[in-house]
Amino acid sequence: MSNLLRRTIAPLTAALMLASLHASAADKAPTTIADALRLAATQHRPVLVDFQAVWCYSCYYMASHVLNGPEWEAAQRKAIVVESDADSPEAQTWMKKLKTSFLPTYVVLDEHGNELGRITAEQPREKFYPQLDRILASGNTLDGFKDKAVKGSIDAVAAVLDAYQARGEGDDGFAWFGSLPASLQQNARKDARVALALDQLTLARAKASGNQPAIAAGAQKVLAQDIGCQRPYVLDNLLEATEKLPAAQRKTALQAQRKPLDRYVATQVLVNQPACADQRSAVLANADLDEALGDRAAAAAVLDRAITLTRQRLGDDLASDRNLADNLRVYLLRAKRVSELDAYQRKLIAAYPDDYVYAYRYGRSLVDAGKPSDALPYLAQAADKAYGANRLAVAQQRVKALKALHRDEEARKVAADALETNGPWFPKQVAALKAELQA
Repeated sequence: MSNLLRRTIAPLTAALMLASLHASAADKAPTTIADALRLAATQHRPVLVDFQAVWCYSCYYMASHVLNGPEWEAAQRKAIVVESDADSPEAQTWMKKLKTSFLPTYVVLDEHGNELGRITAEQPREKFYPQLDRILASGNTLDGFKDKAVKGSIDAVAAVLDAYQARGEGDDGFAWFGSLPASLQQNARKDARVALALDQLTLARAKASGNQPAIAAGAQKVLAQDIGCQRPYVLDNLLEATEKLPAAQRKTALQAQRKPLDRYVATQVLVNQPACADQRSAVLANADLDEALGDRAAAAAVLDRAITLTRQRLGDDLASDRNLADNLRVYLLRAKRVSELDAYQRKLIAAYPDDYVYAYRYGRSLVDAGKPSDALPYLAQAADKAYGANRLAVAQQRVKALKALHRDEEARKVAADALETNGPWFPKQVAALKAELQA
C-alpha cells in the first residue's frame, strides 16, 4: 500500500480507469462460447461452459443451491464463465463436438477450445467445488490422466474409466484399458473404484449395442454395489431392459432391487436434507419399480410422501427454489392428481413469468386433454418468449390446437412464421412441425 501511496496522481488515475474498464468488462459476461474463447485468448484464462436449458430441473437445482456464494464468485475470477443454452444452435454444435448429452454439464476449455475437464450432472456444493477447483488448478485432461495411468497410478486409471463411462463410450474405455500393461490391469482390477468403473463400462457398452439381456445383466451387477446417487439411473436401465420379459420373469429380476431402493429413498432422498442432488429420479424410479412389481399402493404412497415433503420444504414461495417447485409439478403429474396439477401449473406460470416453459407445458397439457381453445392463450404466451428449438415445439402445439378448432389458415401462418425465424437449424423439430401441419 505504501508503494501505491508514493505514486503520482496521473499513474494512479490511469490505474483506476483501467481497473474500472476491467470491472465493466467482467460485469458483461460473454453470451456465446465463441465470445468467451475470444476473451480467453486475450486474458489467457480458461473458459467454464455451463450447458443448461430452461426446462432442465437439474439445472434449477444447480442455480438455486450451488452456482452462488463465495465459491462461485471465486470460480468466476479464475475462469470466464459462459452459460450455453442447449436449445441454441451454438450449444448443439459444441455438445456434439464434446460428446455431451446430459444436462447440466460443466466443461472447462483452454483458450484454444480444448477440453481441460468436465463435471456431469447436478452435484451438491461439497462435491462440485472440489472437482471444479482441481480442474481449474491443473487442467485434469483425459490425456493427462492417461499419462499418469501408464506410469502406474491406479487413481488415474479409475479417473480415465470414469471419464469414458460419463461419455457412454464403453468400447473406447475397454480398448484403452486393454492397452495397459497386463500387470497394471491386474493390479487395477483389485481396486474397488476400478472394478465398479469396468462394470459401468460393460453396461455402457451393452446400452450402445441395444442388447437388452446384456443391459439387464450389467445393470444388476452394478446395482449389487454401493453406487450412491447413481442408483436410480442404473435401475432405470434395468426396468427398461426387462420391460418385454414375461411378468413372472420380470418380477424375479426386479424383486432384489426393492429393499436397497426403499432404504436409499427413505434415508437419502425423502428427508429434510437429501444426500443426493437429484431427488426426482429416485422418487420416480421407486414408483416405477413398485408398479412393475404389481404394488400400486406402494407406488402411490411414495409419491404422496414426496408431494407432502416437497410442499413442506418449498412453502408458499414457488420462486424460492425452482428445482423443488418443478419436482412438485412432476410428482403431481405422476400421481395423476389432475385438478391439483392444473391449479399448480397456473401458479408456476405466475411465479416464473419470464420464460416460456410453464406456459408451454400447461398449454400442451390442455391440448392433450382436448381443450384447444383453453390452450391457445397459454401457448401464445409461451411463443412470445420461445427461442431456438423450443420455438418450433411451441409452434407445433399451436398448430395442433388451431387445427383442432378448424382454424387452418392461422395454423399455416404460425408454422410459416416459426420456420422463417428458425432458418436452417433443428431439422428434427422442423420435420415434426411440418408433419403436424399436414396431419
